[in-house]
Amino acid sequence: MIMKGFPLGYYNFLFVGGICLCAYLIKRIFDKENIPESTFVILFWYCFLGIILGARIGHCLFYEPEYYLRHPLEIILPVSFESGKIIFTGFRGLASHGGTIGLMIALFLFSRKTKMNLLKALDYIAIVAPLGAFFIRIGNLMNSEIIGKKTSVPWAFIFTRVDFIPRHPAQLYEAIAYLCFFLIMIYLYKQKTTTLKTGFLFGLVLMLIFTFRFFVEFLKERQVDFESMMFFDMGQLLSIPFILLGMYFVFMYKKKL
Repeated sequence: MIMKGFPLGYYNFLFVGGICLCAYLIKRIFDKENIPESTFVILFWYCFLGIILGARIGHCLFYEPEYYLRHPLEIILPVSFESGKIIFTGFRGLASHGGTIGLMIALFLFSRKTKMNLLKALDYIAIVAPLGAFFIRIGNLMNSEIIGKKTSVPWAFIFTRVDFIPRHPAQLYEAIAYLCFFLIMIYLYKQKTTTLKTGFLFGLVLMLIFTFRFFVEFLKERQVDFESMMFFDMGQLLSIPFILLGMYFVFMYKKKL
């Protein structure tokens, strides 16, 4: 049995770096609001594990269920087993929708453990979530992943790892949008937090991120073969429930802080 190298890719570095930066900002918010450090530590580990497990399981079940149901160990281990060799691959497939579900489950468990109001916890995470999404999409850009459709626009990118066709830099479109959403969330937290209802920030960030995600998918190549038979791709279909949930908390949910 042979163990090959342990590469550190752009995506892995930016993924972890984005989580660490988000954690730092949440720690600053908790310090400002006099929330104990022990609560922050619990939040960090619950969220970290929820994001990783949710994103990984989500990718395997949403996009490649046939393969991973035959190779279940590869769902939870960052390796592949090929011809008697153990090859470190990292978690090559992570789905943002799965990560969001995993994060929400983690926050539910966190609120049960710490007795913090669940929607308040979701609002805290919503402030920094777009920043984490920004880093992830920059990682996708660096790795030539989730490429856009061919185009003649002057800002087209050529992803030489894939082909030499000018394409929409769809990853960059998302990254820029998510950075703008992060600035909006920071502004709302600093200037409007006392007047916003509990759950508003959570609902708004879901609505913004997944509405943009729904429409930018029209500029992307399909990620897996079965999507070629679909009008809306898997990313769009999975975005719809999050958009509706976000709209509920922005427009319909009435409980005040």
